Amino acid sequence: MENCVFCKIIGGEIPSERMYEDDDLIVIRDIEPKAKLHYLCIPKEHFALLSEMDERRAELLKRCFEKIPALAGKLGLEDGYRIIINQGENGGQSVHHLHIHLLGGEKLTGF
Repeated sequence: MENCVFCKIIGGEIPSERMYEDDDLIVIRDIEPKAKLHYLCIPKEHFALLSEMDERRAELLKRCFEKIPALAGKLGLEDGYRIIINQGENGGQSVHHLHIHLLGGEKLTGF
């Protein structure tokens, strides 16, 4: 999508600190961290909501969830982390490209 900030990051139009990248996804540092360590796992295919899921997108999301624990040590999240997927305006989704927040590096409170 031409106005999507994450599509621009994926395409290299906007610089980012890439912690990991493969054919399906990237992991970057969040520029507005909500924890000591805050990363975003972003599928390279643009879709905004879980309700837009089809079989192919489900496999892509599965790939993200398989990669996250494999990267935990490299990202400094070996002592635990929180995963958040915001959905829609009321859910706090500010970029309408599905992405997974990874928060950690400290004891998280709140839930």
